[in-house]
Amino acid sequence: MGELILKNLTITYNRRSVIQEFNLRVADGELVAILGPSGAGKTTILKAVAGLIEPAAGEILLDGRSLRGVPPEKRAAVMVFQNPLLFPFMNVKQNIGFGLRMQGCTEVKINNRIEKILDLTQLTGLEHRKVHELSGGQQQRVSLARALVLEPAILLLDEPLSNLDANLRQQMRVLIQEIQDKTGITTLFVTHDQSEALMIAHRVTLLLDGQLRQAGRPRELFYKPVDLEVARFFGGANFFDGHFREGIFQTDFGAFQLPDVNGNGHPLKATIRPEDILISPEGDYEIKGRVKKTSFEGIATRIWVDCGGKTLVVLTQDTEVKSGQDVRLRLPSDKIRVFPPDTAD
Repeated sequence: MGELILKNLTITYNRRSVIQEFNLRVADGELVAILGPSGAGKTTILKAVAGLIEPAAGEILLDGRSLRGVPPEKRAAVMVFQNPLLFPFMNVKQNIGFGLRMQGCTEVKINNRIEKILDLTQLTGLEHRKVHELSGGQQQRVSLARALVLEPAILLLDEPLSNLDANLRQQMRVLIQEIQDKTGITTLFVTHDQSEALMIAHRVTLLLDGQLRQAGRPRELFYKPVDLEVARFFGGANFFDGHFREGIFQTDFGAFQLPDVNGNGHPLKATIRPEDILISPEGDYEIKGRVKKTSFEGIATRIWVDCGGKTLVVLTQDTEVKSGQDVRLRLPSDKIRVFPPDTAD
């Protein structure tokens, strides 16, 4: 397969910098997600790797070889787009084998590879169907199969699941995981869906406004955001001011014993995820509050609690909590994330 390295990648459109000194290493056999909102520049990076656009500066290395000036068809990188882009006049088998025929492969080799890929992508039995006879999920699987059959060094996935409904999207997530596990193909996956990135990827790279903001294992980004903006992106809802005094983090609605972050006496920001706040039994509480409103969300209920003028959002499996009810909340100290002064603004 292949190792992909992006060094100080900079991409401009009409003299405007879209990607700024982006650095990333995707190890051989690794699946890395580039996550970010629409317009962050995620697809732009994929296109640069695929050779569809030329970066203004920086290097793209595949297995140690620079791809600068290498045409797309010779990069051993294959891109699967958001829309399947299948040939409507061809059946499934013909679509999958198209790239191999363009490479001049023999019919025996083409048929052998297609047979394996049909099984891998769960398309066996559909090989003679035309595109219009396929569901959206089946079409996307054909698009994925057409890329995999070429045995590229790296697979580039550009939000391939965004046009599918929720159930199909979940099925395709599992399928992509299974394919990556079985083939060990190096994969760069672009998505704006954080749950998708966290579920599928070995590592996640968060891209905001063309800049890499944080990279790491999914749990690291979710539970240990480096700043407030990253925390908000991953669903943070509770942000509060405070400061350390004698090892205690003091806020307007409570005091918490936390590790000092070298901000003693300085104003700081802190956050805690809604699912980490506990509704405590009688006599075991840190904060008193009153429920302002509730929202049932299936497996959990989201509640908004007024704690002396400060509203905290809590996600609980207690479906009996009602608006106007007095509750006692406990904020576990190991779940509170305090940001140093330079990231608190």
